[in-house]
Amino acid sequence: MSGHNAVDIILKTGREKSVLQRHPWLFSGAIARVDGNPSPGETVRLLDFRKNFLAYGYYNQVSQIAVRVLEWDESNLVDDSWWESKIAASIGRREKLANDKNTDSYRLIFSESDFLPGLVVDKYSDYLSTQFLTAGADALKPVIISALNALLKPVGIYERSDAEIRSLEGLPSANGLLIGKNPPDKFEISENSIRYLIDIAGGHKTGHYLDQRENRLKIRHYSAGLDILDCFCYTGGFSINALTGGANSVTLVDSSKAALNMAQANIELNGLPGDKARFVESDVFDFLRESAKSGKLYDMVILDPPKFASSKAHLKKALSAYKDINMYALKVLKPGGILVSYSCSGIVSAEALKVALFWASIDADKPVQIIEKLCQPLDHPILLSFPESEYLKGYICKVL
Repeated sequence: MSGHNAVDIILKTGREKSVLQRHPWLFSGAIARVDGNPSPGETVRLLDFRKNFLAYGYYNQVSQIAVRVLEWDESNLVDDSWWESKIAASIGRREKLANDKNTDSYRLIFSESDFLPGLVVDKYSDYLSTQFLTAGADALKPVIISALNALLKPVGIYERSDAEIRSLEGLPSANGLLIGKNPPDKFEISENSIRYLIDIAGGHKTGHYLDQRENRLKIRHYSAGLDILDCFCYTGGFSINALTGGANSVTLVDSSKAALNMAQANIELNGLPGDKARFVESDVFDFLRESAKSGKLYDMVILDPPKFASSKAHLKKALSAYKDINMYALKVLKPGGILVSYSCSGIVSAEALKVALFWASIDADKPVQIIEKLCQPLDHPILLSFPESEYLKGYICKVL
C-alpha cells in the first residue's frame, strides 16, 4: 500500500466541523467533489472547500458513511507501518487485562474507539477472532493479519465478518480461518475465574459476549440466596456467575436450544449444582407473560435482549418493546426484588432506557429505584469524539 494519497475529497463549505472535532465518520452529503477515481476502501486525503488539509481516511462510494477518518496529522502517512503501529498501540492499551491471571479473553481492537475504523479483534485464549466491517479494513486485511500474527503469535486467526454492516459497505459475508489452526468447535476460555465453552466459528458476534464480562461479575455479588430468572440467557454467563455467587436457583430462558445446551455444559464445566438450574426454550416475551399470569415470582430478573433497534427508524418501536419487556419483568418480581436491565442498541441512549424503565414501572404499578448504572468494560472504550461508541448500557433496579 502506498503512503502517497493521490485522491482528494473536497468538502462542501462549512462541512468540515465534524472532522475538526475528530469525529471519524464523514457522510456522503458533505462531499463537494472527488478528485480522482478511488477504489472502495482506498485511502484518500480530506480537504476543506479552500483545499486545506483536514485528515486522511478511507473512502467507499457505496456506503452512506463515505469516508472513515484515520489520521488528522498530515505528516503521518497512512501506510503499512501506520497500521502496524496503531494495532500495536491498541493491544498495548489492554496491558491490565493481559496481566489478569483469571481472564484470558477480551477485546484487543474496538474499531473507531481505537482509531481503527471497521476493525474488531477479540482474543480468546490463544486464538484471535476478527471482524473486517468496512471496505477500508477489508482491503487492508493482509497487512492487519500480518501485524496481529507478528505481535501476538496466536495459534489461529479466525474471521467472523458476518455482521449486517458489511452489506451497507457493499461487502459479502466472510467467515473462516485466516492463518494458523482452526479453533475447536467447543473451545474453552477463562473469564474472572469462570470457564466457558464457546463456539468461535458459529457463536454470536465473534463467539462470546465479551462486553458483559464485568457486568456478569457484578451479578455474582448480588446473587446469594436468590431465585433468579435469566432472560435471553444465551450460553449462561449471568446464571453461572449467579450460581458461583450462591444463588438458590436459576431459570434460564432462551429461544435457542443450542444456546441452552451450551449453558448446561458450562454449568457442568464449572462444577456448579445442576439441580439448581432450570432450562426453558421459549420466546422471552411469551414466558414472562405466562409467568405473570401464573403468579410465579423471582428475587431477581435479568434482561439482556438482542438489539431491538438497528436504525433510528426503529427507535420508537424499540422503546415500546423495552418498556413492555421491563413491565412484564417487574410483574414477576417479589417486593424488594432486583431487576437488571440492559440495552445493546447503540441508538437507544442510557437516558432513553431509563425513560422506558420509568414507564414500565408506572404500567406495572411498582415503584422502582435505580441502585447502579452499568456500561461496557474498559476493553470496549467510549471515545469522547465518537459518542456512537457508547452502545451497551444497563441499570440495576430495586423494586419497592
